[in-house]
Amino acid sequence: MAYTAIDLFAGCGGLSEGLKQANFDVIAAVEINKYAAKTYNLNHRETKVFDEDIRKLDPNDFRKLLNGSPLFLLAGCPPCQGFSSMRRLNRNSPVEDPRNDLILEYLRFVEVLQPITLMMENVPSIVDYPLFKKVYRKLKEIGYNLDYDIVNVAEYGVPQRRKRFVLVGSRLAEINIAKGTGLKQTVKDVIGLLESTAVTSDPIHQIYPKHKERIMEMIKLIPKNGGGRKDLPEEYILSCHKKKGVGFSDVYGRLKWDDVSSTITGGCLNPSKGRFLHPEEDRCITAREAAMLQTFPRNYHFPTDIPKGTLALMIGNALPPLFSRIQSEHIYQHLLENYTSNEKSEQQTELIYG
Repeated sequence: MAYTAIDLFAGCGGLSEGLKQANFDVIAAVEINKYAAKTYNLNHRETKVFDEDIRKLDPNDFRKLLNGSPLFLLAGCPPCQGFSSMRRLNRNSPVEDPRNDLILEYLRFVEVLQPITLMMENVPSIVDYPLFKKVYRKLKEIGYNLDYDIVNVAEYGVPQRRKRFVLVGSRLAEINIAKGTGLKQTVKDVIGLLESTAVTSDPIHQIYPKHKERIMEMIKLIPKNGGGRKDLPEEYILSCHKKKGVGFSDVYGRLKWDDVSSTITGGCLNPSKGRFLHPEEDRCITAREAAMLQTFPRNYHFPTDIPKGTLALMIGNALPPLFSRIQSEHIYQHLLENYTSNEKSEQQTELIYG
């Protein structure tokens, strides 16, 4: 049976890619950013994309796409910039950001569409955010069995250290998030056999920054396979890095072949933003390598006519498709075990929708 799903705050499609790999029928997606929506459309042509502000959308319009059938899964990653650890730094409270309230839009869609199951992903610090606690209480009141946890996606086979918050819910029965698979993939496993950027026919594998001579000299001196800026001779250490208390020790660091990568962020195409240098070659990782470390398929399409920084942000903000697939497969199995599509379906629909 094809279980329907809707993806809110879809980005360039990482969550939807995992949903589809788990055999969900993603009938609609919402994404306001024009570049991310364009990328989504390139890869998921059969999905109806609403490239608008979700606050201006009527969830009832999405009901029409269901043709009277229930929505089996509502998934989404509400923007988290205001309460991410990078934005907060030493602050105890979230940064004031109008996007913080978008978690309430997720709740609004739940209340109207009443999906049988739901999944939400975000940054770990969301658990301390008052609006999340409000949404959690409301979902419980509506009748959802809920479970959430903070996990490292590396424990699910994603070749990257990346802690994420995951919440799942069901109106049918108790449900838990999928636990780690125990599979470990390394940087070498994923990008070790990629062809050289000099001979590739993949334009996305040709996108990486070109540096001035001084920076290139510095990069060449950084030890292969895991070296960093602290390994440089004194004269090559940037003045901004000599100040006491300067953090971000991973900047201008190389990845290690036999380990997972550091978190692929929106700065992944800029070695001054993190450990994004290739393990051996004297360059930053390419956009294709970054996407593959995020577990996007090798043939996933990205536009080549957009700013490099925009492309990097799109890739870094995505939910790794492999992680999405594992969580989605777990929900799919939950539906198989708890949703009866034959004689009890009408009774269950009545129970769910009232």
